[in-house]
Amino acid sequence: MVAVAPHERILVALDVADLASALALVEQLRGQVGGFKVGMELCTAMGVPQVVQAVAAQGGAVFLDLKFCDIPNTVAGAVRSACALGPAVRMLTLHCHGGAAMLRAAAEAARAAGPQRPLLLGVTVMTSLDAAALHAELGVAGSLAEHVVHLAQMAQACGLDGVVASPHEIAAIREACGPDLLIVTPGVRPVWASSGDQRRVMTPAEAVAAGSDYLVIGRPITAAPAEVGGPHEAALRIAAELQARN
Repeated sequence: MVAVAPHERILVALDVADLASALALVEQLRGQVGGFKVGMELCTAMGVPQVVQAVAAQGGAVFLDLKFCDIPNTVAGAVRSACALGPAVRMLTLHCHGGAAMLRAAAEAARAAGPQRPLLLGVTVMTSLDAAALHAELGVAGSLAEHVVHLAQMAQACGLDGVVASPHEIAAIREACGPDLLIVTPGVRPVWASSGDQRRVMTPAEAVAAGSDYLVIGRPITAAPAEVGGPHEAALRIAAELQARN
């Protein structure tokens, strides 16, 4: 696991449709969390460079979650474009189901960009999918955990820095891949928050105890109700829970 302060493990998902809403959250939360995940909804609405530059100008580090998945040459070009956005982009996702050749091409493109390149993370199985969906809908044989570990080992062998995986696969990935592979964990919900559309969830403290390096947290912070104190207080509360387990 990486050695960072508890609040720096929190990556807030800016799953909103307009830049003004995203920047309002960055303004409330900068300095209280480790960075901000921007994904397909916001980037499709506003454009990737504009979003990255605006979040960076507010003092936020960007986790660019676009889950690149295409032929190797196309993904390598997309990675080069993301690297050209500068050091504000700290992390970048690719989908492991694109295959080993695609992941290797992405890693080579990132290495060529130099030491300030973003960390490359391979998305394994999304937390909205459970074992039944993986088998019946996607035709994947074997257990969900076995499939996730297989993808994580492939990502590591191809030169990626880490993976994105459900809390419930953290321990298996750590055992198979060792301590150096970063694990970024969505599907994290404090006990006082709704699980929403995530099926495989865990509390922040449980996920870090299992070996997660970074936690992606959206609605429990961004839509925190008044009784919690809003986004700023929700982030502080989660960071305090992580601090308490140290």
